[in-house]
Amino acid sequence: MKARRSILAGLLGRGVGPSLTPELHEREAARQGLRYVYKTVDLDDGQLDPEHLRELLGSAVELGFDGLNVTHPIKQAMVPLVDRVSPEVAAIGALNTIVVSDGQTFGHNSDVTGFTSAFRDGLPDVDLGEVLLLGAGGAGTAVAHALAALGVHRLLIADPDTRRVAALVDSLRRTPHEVQPEPVPPHDVPAALAHVQGLVNASPVGMTGHHPGSPVDTSGLRTDLWVADIVYRPLYTVLLRDAHARGCRTLSGAGMAVHQAADTFELITGRPAHRADMFGDFDELVAAETGGDRHTPEPPASGTHTRK
Repeated sequence: MKARRSILAGLLGRGVGPSLTPELHEREAARQGLRYVYKTVDLDDGQLDPEHLRELLGSAVELGFDGLNVTHPIKQAMVPLVDRVSPEVAAIGALNTIVVSDGQTFGHNSDVTGFTSAFRDGLPDVDLGEVLLLGAGGAGTAVAHALAALGVHRLLIADPDTRRVAALVDSLRRTPHEVQPEPVPPHDVPAALAHVQGLVNASPVGMTGHHPGSPVDTSGLRTDLWVADIVYRPLYTVLLRDAHARGCRTLSGAGMAVHQAADTFELITGRPAHRADMFGDFDELVAAETGGDRHTPEPPASGTHTRK
């Protein structure tokens, strides 16, 4: 990648104003002596149609953006709008990163790699026999494919949108991984929760500014169940708090957030990210919001993340 005087990046999605990603990118760039500006573009419900998204992407290219992050709810809608996609995006039908080079747009998915790294850090030795995944949108699709690659044998998938579930199940059946994907109607989630070894929330339920509370009735959580939540605002969701109280091993969204940001930074800049420093940045930013110390506010046994 040729040297550039400065880098311009952005985040497209709904409710992106409070995101920590811009600060993580800009702090890492400053450590590396780069001039880096990261802007947020908060879309309302009237700005989510494909034609408007196409115009927005074209404007970003014309204005000289070097890369974009894409988040809820347009990770799947942006796929047909870019010029090229990585094999991961082609397989799962969702992207979260767009690199712009010589007027061309290239879609990537660092949600897959980010969740994989976080899971290996925080829950390296858990039982992957049968896992229940909540959410089949863009993030859920990425997490599902990451879980398949991690070795989950049977993956139960629940989402109110049955068409999204069917599409995700179909895409998983085309992968080389030995995973058995199965749709679960929302009303059968409590029964499924009673016998799985792991639970992953990849839905927006529990996220500040979206849907409060827990995506499941936490009275059904068992001590031998591990629980992961990709939400990082709040970092310690209702689901994770109740899971920890019941003795479950837990994984917050911190690791995925930082690894995803680092992976995207590397895609946009072509430079390796200092991940340990980025975890430190994340801790400081969360502490500033919560009024706590600089450590992520989770019980020590919860498997938040391991710095590398």
